[in-house]
Amino acid sequence: MDYKGYIFKLLLRIVVLITLVLALIYTIRLNKVTYILLISIVILYFIVDIYSYIKKRFSAIDDFFEAVKYRDFSRWFPEDRGPKDIRFLYKGFNEVNRTIKEINRQNEAQYVYLQKILEMVDIGIIAYNLEDGEVLWINNSFKEIIDFPSFKNIRFVEKRKPELYNLIFETYNREPNSISIALQNEKIKVLISDTVFQINDDAFKLIVLQNIDNTLNKNESEAWKKLLSVMTHEIMNSIAPITSLADTLQRNIELSIEVPKENPLELEDLNSGIKTIKNRSQGLLKFAKTYRSLSKVTNLNLQKVKVVDLFQNIELLMAPSIQSKNIAIEFSMTSKKLMLDIDLHLIEQVLINLILNAKDACLKSESPLIKVYASQGKDHNTVIKVYDNGSGIPKEIMENIFVPFFTNKSTGSGIGLSLCKQIMLLHKGRIVVNSKEGEGTVFSLIF
Repeated sequence: MDYKGYIFKLLLRIVVLITLVLALIYTIRLNKVTYILLISIVILYFIVDIYSYIKKRFSAIDDFFEAVKYRDFSRWFPEDRGPKDIRFLYKGFNEVNRTIKEINRQNEAQYVYLQKILEMVDIGIIAYNLEDGEVLWINNSFKEIIDFPSFKNIRFVEKRKPELYNLIFETYNREPNSISIALQNEKIKVLISDTVFQINDDAFKLIVLQNIDNTLNKNESEAWKKLLSVMTHEIMNSIAPITSLADTLQRNIELSIEVPKENPLELEDLNSGIKTIKNRSQGLLKFAKTYRSLSKVTNLNLQKVKVVDLFQNIELLMAPSIQSKNIAIEFSMTSKKLMLDIDLHLIEQVLINLILNAKDACLKSESPLIKVYASQGKDHNTVIKVYDNGSGIPKEIMENIFVPFFTNKSTGSGIGLSLCKQIMLLHKGRIVVNSKEGEGTVFSLIF
């Protein structure tokens, strides 16, 4: 807006008005009646002119503010007529209106875009007013998960299905929680979480539901397939030779009974065969006991443990046997103040398993080395890493190393890493592996 031109014209009028007032005072003193009347009329004209001059500008501003008050940004102010400063004023108003309309269009486009995305996801979402239950927003996935038609107030759900209402709307789940929802002919498992937020003076609750039945079924099916595949392989490896040897021994005994002179029974061979069957049977029993041990670890005896004390125990236990194989082993940490809230005996078992695996991996290395290192990550998680410079893990078996009973060792049971993973999951942590063939492997325990 041309403020300088507006102010100049206003000041000019004020100066002229002041001059006329002074002239009026002067003529009154001279008692010139004609001049007094003439100057008074001119002064009155300038007062009306200044009033009108200011009023026009404030009326234009008042019109604009009135439009803003009622969110009317469609109004167009004429830029091609009237005084120059008012045209500049109108031009500024129109520019503000254009900018706001553009922002509104962008917001509407983003809202529609976000709404379409939320409609397409298979996660149920609802937001409603905590005081009166009025639904602010709901997507189709939420209605499909709870098997309910459209509703504008959650009280509608309370009248139809009070148990479902209490489970979803009356229970607070600050952390994601798994619950079972009873529908018409089945129960489904869903993951639920919610939060409360404020808009002006109203409180709203946002609830998110995710049907995890299909995911759980798929993961469980895949786990069973892998488990059965490995178990079948292990059991068949033991049963096949036992059956074959038993058939051979039975045939020899039958021939010895039928024609004893031509087929004398060799007691030494019979004893050897029975001994072999016994050994393989004991192997199967050991395999079954190992399987049972995997399912026994369900409870934790948590305690605060210094990492330095944990490492001292492990080093005292493992260092002699590792060093006897001419393998160097090092323990280090970023701070002796690092603490863990763990079941000491179970975590010791995890580290023992990882160190033994590292020992086997680097037996053929030129300068075999095992490092056990503890540090604190950026997200304040404590991380323990077990590193070896051994042969590494082949890519083709990497995805199977945590599967129960899977092993590429001739003497391994395939239970060690599975047990390690289960123990870490019970600690609400995780175990991560990085490996390169020919360079080495790092197992990370993230607490």
